[in-house]
Amino acid sequence: MPPAFRWSWSLDTMLKHSSIPLLVLTSLWLVAVGMAVMAADGETRDWRGWLRKFPNIAPAIQPTYLEECGSCHLAYPPGVLPADSWKQILAPASLANHYGDDAWLPENLVAEVRAYLMTNAADKSARIRELAFAVPGAARSDASLPRITETPYFVRKHNQVPARLVTDNPEVGSFSQCNRCHIGAEKGVFDESQVDIPGFGSWTD
Repeated sequence: MPPAFRWSWSLDTMLKHSSIPLLVLTSLWLVAVGMAVMAADGETRDWRGWLRKFPNIAPAIQPTYLEECGSCHLAYPPGVLPADSWKQILAPASLANHYGDDAWLPENLVAEVRAYLMTNAADKSARIRELAFAVPGAARSDASLPRITETPYFVRKHNQVPARLVTDNPEVGSFSQCNRCHIGAEKGVFDESQVDIPGFGSWTD
């Protein structure tokens, strides 16, 4: 049988047996999803090149949240904390002492922001479920508000970053100032390949 004929016959046979191409496509899709999940978590770096265009976490887009909260600090993506933490942060007493500042807002605006953050919180998405394990204020000795920087996920991702680059760096000052180092923070991109530490440059661990 000539090679060209054999190839034509094999292709025709595969097309007739629809389960064969379906199985191949399914396998390729599963491999791609697996690599994407690992790369998004930062554990598999070889595939970051083509994954870089995708944001790590859905960015904040709600107008009221961007205007009222984003005017003082980075409008953190809703997916960095679970719903219970956002609810606690937006409680009236908490807003009156919002990490040392008075962040009072009219109740109608608070309700709007609360609904947005809780609907899009970490525990509402399987893709970022690991971020749902925050440290609730009620479980801490000082009963203070939940902090993104104290979540197990955040700590694990930053435990090798020396203080001289962040807290001792006058151009950064705190690990909570995500957008000082993560140049794509406002778009929800926190990939290490897009880190530019003021005064030091890119970061590789």
